[in-house]
Amino acid sequence: MNLARHLKGFPDLPPIWLLGALFCVWSLGRGPGPSAAGAIGQWLGGALIVAALALIGWAALWFLRKRTPIEPHHRPEALIVEGPYRISRNPIYLALVTIALGAALRQDSLLALLPVPGLWWVLDRRFAAPEEAGLRSAFGSAAEPYLKATRRWI
Repeated sequence: MNLARHLKGFPDLPPIWLLGALFCVWSLGRGPGPSAAGAIGQWLGGALIVAALALIGWAALWFLRKRTPIEPHHRPEALIVEGPYRISRNPIYLALVTIALGAALRQDSLLALLPVPGLWWVLDRRFAAPEEAGLRSAFGSAAEPYLKATRRWI
């Protein structure tokens, strides 16, 4: 199956994939299944969501400072290596996966955790890997030290 052909016209953006994952988390969490973590999961899930939203804001701030497009599939105007980008090449994608994990923990169902690795896989393959190729294309050898020194996720 050619995924690109089936997605023609689909808004191929990471937040849309997050919404799909959250719907799956919610659907699976509403059914019967083993409990995940109870009240601790509720608290931890909420804390993860808040921390992830803060990380998105911090990372997005660097796109504004560097005046480079934040949208995937656009050619970058600047190589961002400051702020959260010192720790992860993809802090926004990391935050999206963390939001899904937090939502799953708040559902208090082990089944609700199932979509989280799927979201990670989509973000890694559809967005992170091609963006790294874009960095190499846009910045050539200047991108290599950053790509070697900083992990894709954490």
